[in-house]
Amino acid sequence: MAAADGAIDHTALNRRHWDERAAAWHGPLAREHWRRTEPIWGLWNVPEAQVGLFPDDVAGMDAVELGCGTAYVCARLARVGARPVGVDLSREQLATARAMQQEFGIAFPLVLADAERLPLRSSSFDLAVSEFGASLWCDPYRWIPEAARVLRPGGRLVFVRRSPLFALCAPADGEAGLVLLRAQFGMGPHGDGASVEFTIAHGEMLRLLRSCGFMVDDLIEIQAPETAHRDYPEVSASWARRWPSEEIWKARLGR
Repeated sequence: MAAADGAIDHTALNRRHWDERAAAWHGPLAREHWRRTEPIWGLWNVPEAQVGLFPDDVAGMDAVELGCGTAYVCARLARVGARPVGVDLSREQLATARAMQQEFGIAFPLVLADAERLPLRSSSFDLAVSEFGASLWCDPYRWIPEAARVLRPGGRLVFVRRSPLFALCAPADGEAGLVLLRAQFGMGPHGDGASVEFTIAHGEMLRLLRSCGFMVDDLIEIQAPETAHRDYPEVSASWARRWPSEEIWKARLGR
């Protein structure tokens, strides 16, 4: 299995997307995320108590968020006693994160970098986490080996990503429907021309994680609740009540 085709400069495209387009609408949401004291995850606001994305012994852990955006996950980690570091390739997103740090009085390091090429020491973290950050916008054959490199033996990797079924049913610009639009075998990076997302099938992800020294502890496929607060342009709550639009992976570094 090889890394995704390098013909697409997805890093530059995604950086421009978050600096010039997405920051304009994502920034105002930062305050809402930062003020939450009970962590919730994904599009459907799944409570931390339901999925247990953070390890029980997270307090005191050195943690890194890969593709942190406005760094609200880092803020959640800091609130429960971890020592987080946020990494993102977007200057605009990190500028918003710094503003939120000042507003809420929560400080931690923020690093401008690509999660596929981390400027961090090997074996220096106990936990690596990504919620639709590196887990969606980076090549898994590059960011997952980097996560393994910076984790200590026994370190945890947890991430939220699109489900493969959603990726197969979602058009480049529109809502997921009832028809398979692309092949699962050989499914590569996909996007709308302004950004690039990565999704690989379950078997491929399992083999990739194992090849990097991870043991998979859990895979949670998220179902939208009956009381879902909204629909999204890319997926409706009714669709996500029948099929998973997103999922959570939990793995542990065995070496």
